[in-house]
Amino acid sequence: MTASPTIARSGLEPGWADEVRALARRRDAVLLAHNYQLPEIQDVADHTGDSLALSRIAAESQASTIVFCGVHFMAETAKILSPGKTVLIPDAAAGCSLADSITVDQLRAWKAEHPGAVVVSYVNTTAAVKAETDICCTSSNAVEVVASIPAGKEVLFLPDQFLGAHVRRVLQRENMHVWAGECHVHAGINGATLTAQAEANPDAELFVHPECGCATSALYLAGTGAVPADRVKILSTGGMLDAARESRASSVLVATEVGMLHQLRRAAPEIDFRAVNDRASCRYMKMITPEKLLRALREGRDEVHVDPELAARGRAAVRRMIEIGQPGGAE
Repeated sequence: MTASPTIARSGLEPGWADEVRALARRRDAVLLAHNYQLPEIQDVADHTGDSLALSRIAAESQASTIVFCGVHFMAETAKILSPGKTVLIPDAAAGCSLADSITVDQLRAWKAEHPGAVVVSYVNTTAAVKAETDICCTSSNAVEVVASIPAGKEVLFLPDQFLGAHVRRVLQRENMHVWAGECHVHAGINGATLTAQAEANPDAELFVHPECGCATSALYLAGTGAVPADRVKILSTGGMLDAARESRASSVLVATEVGMLHQLRRAAPEIDFRAVNDRASCRYMKMITPEKLLRALREGRDEVHVDPELAARGRAAVRRMIEIGQPGGAE
């Protein structure tokens, strides 16, 4: 594997990836990396994917140790699903602005205002919030999760306002209340930037993550005919990879965190993938470096712990998230 500029600057030896894999075998560890991680972290991982795919892999893995290259709530989710396994995150300070946008006390107060409502929490939340949740979801199955709830039931959807607005728009569900949280990176990919990029690249397809502030603008462009409707796709990161493999476009504008471009280019090297906003980089996702991954494997550093009571209360909600959308799962 060719050393990337990041590795060259770090001073790591070219064989670092071989050492990572050898250490992982010694620890009986599976390496999971989110699509927004640094390219060299994605390349050394056993599995790379979106939150839902990685949650499923974490739940099914036979390895005794899970090394989660992502942000903290993802590693917490793996621990909730596999309480008997050791879960390591190479940097415990890798947080999430979206997960921080609602506290468990705020959720309890919101629930008190809507007794009997079904709580749907995006997986980008803390373990404490998951413990107060009925069903978790990810961007790839949020519509299916809310659609599985009886139409007469109120829904409290949290914490992402853009994903919530997308789900409410698709399902036309008026009894769905949406928390006003956001991911600072996705919120910064705005409609004006998307429109300008679409005008400058009239033949490009648009891949837009539903967490983005520009998702409504993308649908507006399609609705007015400014961009042909079949070129506008609102997709999770996993959905983007599927669409890339099927696309016949020569160029695609991508509205999500820039780390996604690495997997897209690997999936369809013949397509010119470009970021709608090339500054949309999550500093938390980029905190996990090759050096930190090596340290975690050598020393067992930054083990993730979740209070057993919280984990037990949150496990059913996370398991329902994993089941919905799977063959044979809930519709």
